[in-house]
Amino acid sequence: MTAIGFLSVAPVREGSMADEVAKAVDALEEFDVSYETTPMGTVIESEGIGELFAAAQAAHEAVDGDRVSTVLKIDDKRGEEASAAEKVEAVERELGREARSDR
Repeated sequence: MTAIGFLSVAPVREGSMADEVAKAVDALEEFDVSYETTPMGTVIESEGIGELFAAAQAAHEAVDGDRVSTVLKIDDKRGEEASAAEKVEAVERELGREARSDR
């Protein structure tokens, strides 16, 4: 089974959050997940949701602040294997191009 998650962890504060977001992303290294960080969050992928939850908790706890906002969205496709990359490739096949603009 492949579980894919979209994780967003950030301190609630004004200004750049890059330093704290970097701590959250770095915390993922301790887990058996693959990940890719985007401007709005990090896509994480593992063999099961337990590892996703554990990685998300560690990322949340790695961020300093009086208030931390964390969102975890999980796609737990139980009937077949499909990686995050394969999902993007399927959309690109339908588009007939990459799923991004040149702007």
